[in-house]
Amino acid sequence: MAVTIKECLELQLLEMEMLFSMFPNKGEISLQDKNALTYVQMYLKNIKEGLPPRIEYSISVDIDEPKVKVDLHISLPHSYPHSAPQLFARSNAGDRQNQLQLNKHLSSYIRSLDSGELCVCAAVQWVRDNSASYFQNSNVSSETAPKEKAVKIIFHRMWIYSHHIYRQELKKKIFDCAKQLNLTGFCLTGKPGIICVEGLKENCEEFWHVIRYPNWKHISCKHVESMETEGNGDKLHLFHTFEDLQFQAHGDYGLRNDYHMDLGQFLEFLKQYQSEHIFQILFGVEGKHSDN
Repeated sequence: MAVTIKECLELQLLEMEMLFSMFPNKGEISLQDKNALTYVQMYLKNIKEGLPPRIEYSISVDIDEPKVKVDLHISLPHSYPHSAPQLFARSNAGDRQNQLQLNKHLSSYIRSLDSGELCVCAAVQWVRDNSASYFQNSNVSSETAPKEKAVKIIFHRMWIYSHHIYRQELKKKIFDCAKQLNLTGFCLTGKPGIICVEGLKENCEEFWHVIRYPNWKHISCKHVESMETEGNGDKLHLFHTFEDLQFQAHGDYGLRNDYHMDLGQFLEFLKQYQSEHIFQILFGVEGKHSDN
């Protein structure tokens, strides 16, 4: 028998009740949208017709030895638990490579669980039971640690095109997600909207998965640059932060849908980073250099 979205959302609320009883202190559970649970309840009571926003939150998990905190970030598809949740663990106590391994093994554990079962509580327990070794390894002195072969990683840069980016809540989601995943790049708001993210391959793919669901239409990943490198890939970054990019617009300022970005300025921006070839990939035309 097919499971309905409403049945899935009822299970999600049940799991949230269990989590709030496990983490009763203020700040232990932080909802990305504080009204998300209310919207879900209204949807279940047929007060609101449209699908509610996804339940997205973080849990602060204490690890006893060593004494560290791990933030487990969770995003639930409407069809969870019959679809896998998006989970990402991070802590200031671990280096990037150790956190990458921690998340790889956490994802493997979640995939091993039975489909259709609530699993966030199990993920929390797994983080409690298994995180210590990753952070103990990161605290080893470089003087006493044996020299190991340099670890190779895949560095990614994704160029994403949208018909437009206006809404503040959407921009907040883009910037929050980029920050959580340690990505650099930019978001160009207006019409069209352009996003560039760069960093670890797994983190870029997670960013792409999060922002385009559940209902962002007219968005596509136009181009991906992928390079294998040793270390953390810092030398490959074009951008040092995730920037809010805005240019002077033209068109009818009274009509939001005519709020076109000045693509000439955007081309000049790309030239500063030796990326003018991206202009043709994004827009299908060769960029014309300014005579000024």
